[in-house]
Amino acid sequence: MIASRFASAAPVRRLVVEGTHVATVDAHDTEYVDGHVVADGSRIVAVGPGPAPEWCTAGLAPPGSAPGAAAPDAAPIPVDRVDGRGHLLTPGLVNTHHHLYQWLTRGVAQDAILFDWLVALYPTWARIDESLVEAGASAAIAVLARSGCTTVGDHHYVFPAGAGDLLGGLVRAAATVGVRLHATRGSMDLGRSQGGLPPDFAVETTDAALRAGQEAVARFHDPSGDARVQIAIAPCSPFSVTSDLLRESAVLGRQLGVRLHTHGSETVEEDAFCLESFGRTPTQYLEDLGWLGEDVWMAHCVHLDDHAIGRFAATGTGVAHCPSSNGRLAAGVAPIASLLRAGAPVGLGVDGAASNESGQLGTEIRQAVLFGRLRSGADAFSVRQGLRLATIGGARVLGRDADLGSIEVGKLADLALWRVDGVEFAGIADPVAALGLASMPPLARLWVGGDTVVAEGELVHADQGLLAEGAARASAELRSRV
Repeated sequence: MIASRFASAAPVRRLVVEGTHVATVDAHDTEYVDGHVVADGSRIVAVGPGPAPEWCTAGLAPPGSAPGAAAPDAAPIPVDRVDGRGHLLTPGLVNTHHHLYQWLTRGVAQDAILFDWLVALYPTWARIDESLVEAGASAAIAVLARSGCTTVGDHHYVFPAGAGDLLGGLVRAAATVGVRLHATRGSMDLGRSQGGLPPDFAVETTDAALRAGQEAVARFHDPSGDARVQIAIAPCSPFSVTSDLLRESAVLGRQLGVRLHTHGSETVEEDAFCLESFGRTPTQYLEDLGWLGEDVWMAHCVHLDDHAIGRFAATGTGVAHCPSSNGRLAAGVAPIASLLRAGAPVGLGVDGAASNESGQLGTEIRQAVLFGRLRSGADAFSVRQGLRLATIGGARVLGRDADLGSIEVGKLADLALWRVDGVEFAGIADPVAALGLASMPPLARLWVGGDTVVAEGELVHADQGLLAEGAARASAELRSRV
């Protein structure tokens, strides 16, 4: 048995965390001020108050195990026993929207609204390739992991001709750090000459985008509950995609049994574009094309009217809330409290690192709480609602809430252990407020399926210094191509 404060970074059969404040984020928001969580392999086997049961710490099989599983002469199960005193244990955070490759183009068009920002950056993005995407994504995912994120949702929609295996680069980057990846095969087929926003050289044909989506699902998608990689079909937005591609993408995704993702109602300019081009609001237009449903989630959804909120709730359409990016681009404050009251699924997203240079998911909890209160009032958005968005809310949006997003027996051991006994939080009345109102606490440990991915703020499976050097070189190389 290993018995130390933060004992081993190596995978072990059993993980026991004791003495910590446990925020389970289950259906009842159960919390244990001094609790324990136990995982065998990748799954949680015990959660509760006080110390872990003796069978857990002694390395014995769980009560009620199959006959022969706990033979008297069997060797004890190896145990990584973690002393969680002074810490907060939460589910691993779930990121529902990102553009990982944009890590290479941070700090550009700093004072622009969305449409001007896109026009400024499209020419650079159209020159990415496989090696650059992998380098940028590896660094971006490293930052996400170090901010408590165990599941990374990415929306990649720029596929220049001859750029190589871009999705393969994203999959390798996630494996390097050790997190789960919900990648999307995005697309754009509406160039400027056809009335769209992106330049013609940055778009694909409709047929090519559909074929590529089907191939991506065949190559990478794992439908199992403990999947490390899943794929969704994700045409970019109403102002960069034809109606044909949106309609056919919805059909394709449902034929393949995967989820659908796009941007929706991000800015007033998008609203104006849809009203002028289609005579419909973005929500009405997308619903006409089959883009509302329990298998759909949309990024941003800042400018939803009451009718749209009702349709999202009635159809189970999910929302990826990206408060920092919406502030950076002056898009507005999404009506998250209203969406939650209506029953719509809502998760948190970082969004592209070129519109949220922090790249951290943990800090978005505080941003969501503060933005939610600015829109709806001080008592309308609690710190626990913010935590729910970042965990079980995001898992629901991605269709993974049966396995991820809360600390419950049978779920995957994707866990984040935050240190809340340092000077920044000394005496704080509520450890959850350290995430929802204070600065993001230091991350002591991060587990994905019981495997340690971050220990004392440092990556376990990758050298973050080398990842930083690689991203800096890739960023300089990309700039030199423009």
